[in-house]
Amino acid sequence: MWALAILLLLATLEKPTLSLHPPWTTIFKGERVTLRCDGYHPLVLELRPISTLWYLGHLLLPSHGKSIEVQTPGVYRCQTRGAPVSDPVHLSVSNDWLILQVPYAAVFEGEPLVLRCRGWYDKVVYKLHYYRDSQAVRYFHSSANYTVPQARASDSGRYQCSGTMRIPVESAPMFSAKVAVTVQELFPVPVLKVAGRAEAGGVVVRCETNLHPRKRAVPLQFAFYKYSRSVRRFDWGAEYRVPQSEVDELESHWCEAATASRSVRKRSAWLQLPGRGSPPDSSTSIPGPQAAPLAPGNKLLSFQKPLMSTLVPSVTPVPNTTSARLRVPPGRVPSAAPAACTPPTPLEQSAGALKPDVDLLLREMRLLKGLLRRVVLEMQDSQAFPKRDGGTLETPTAHWAEPQGAPETSTVGS
Repeated sequence: MWALAILLLLATLEKPTLSLHPPWTTIFKGERVTLRCDGYHPLVLELRPISTLWYLGHLLLPSHGKSIEVQTPGVYRCQTRGAPVSDPVHLSVSNDWLILQVPYAAVFEGEPLVLRCRGWYDKVVYKLHYYRDSQAVRYFHSSANYTVPQARASDSGRYQCSGTMRIPVESAPMFSAKVAVTVQELFPVPVLKVAGRAEAGGVVVRCETNLHPRKRAVPLQFAFYKYSRSVRRFDWGAEYRVPQSEVDELESHWCEAATASRSVRKRSAWLQLPGRGSPPDSSTSIPGPQAAPLAPGNKLLSFQKPLMSTLVPSVTPVPNTTSARLRVPPGRVPSAAPAACTPPTPLEQSAGALKPDVDLLLREMRLLKGLLRRVVLEMQDSQAFPKRDGGTLETPTAHWAEPQGAPETSTVGS
């Protein structure tokens, strides 16, 4: 009997909490940090005080105090007698000039995320840049922490920092090692489900979601909506009774879950039902949630889906009197539809697109031919001018250049 009670007690014990002070997972070589183990110490059949066990990897450390100072890199765990082993804490030791320090504990949605770029033994870092996934996210003139007040899942990534230090003159830009940061989900997107019929009439719907195991103590509030109108403001209850008069519009309802501070808010999809008709009961199965197409403040959407036929409409050919006079090109099979409605082939389309260019080219060639003909005729006419007595050819240009009233001159042969 006592053995069974002890086994049940051990099964219900919670893990101790292992914390790190200062709360950074990376330190410089030679520095020391403090690890502290806090948790529930069970009552066991011993009179001596309960001790704490410390592990570095799989190695049992000689210390049995509630806290220890360490400077060796590795994975640390602690355990109080009779309780499970705590979650691990990873400690890294660096010999670089610049390190990026991130929190040792998991960061959840809505919580602040603080990153620290630290120079060798607290030297001031100038021209400080913070990067996420190789993209610059923040710049500071000198040493400063990068803080995200309310972290989101999109803030996860591989972070890095860069800057210069005066040792003693300003150095070239130096980069820290990349550190992976993951923002944990506080709770998944809620799902609105039918809980059953209400005694007072109507249907009860429930907004369901689950908190992360480490955050079970975080209280959540729930709100319910019909289309974009709030039917119940945020409250601690996760259920809402849909009046009997609105049961036919169950699919127009959705819900929202949020923390008390509203730092994290998530909305469900529309309530999904397998069919319209009589109000569903508790045995009604609800399909998985889909992406919600409407947020508060948007226009209303209609849930009546028009009937659509999946059959291909038949086309009755209409006789065309002009089709009898059209000839089918050789090599092509005439279709059942009128020839005038047959779409042109790619070759015909390209020929039709090139026809204007060909006509323009032919027109320009005709003009060029005419110009060349005129030039040839003028050259022939210039050679056919009669010669004067002296044999000098009188060109039209020389003749037109003579001033009016001037006597004509000619060369007299001897």
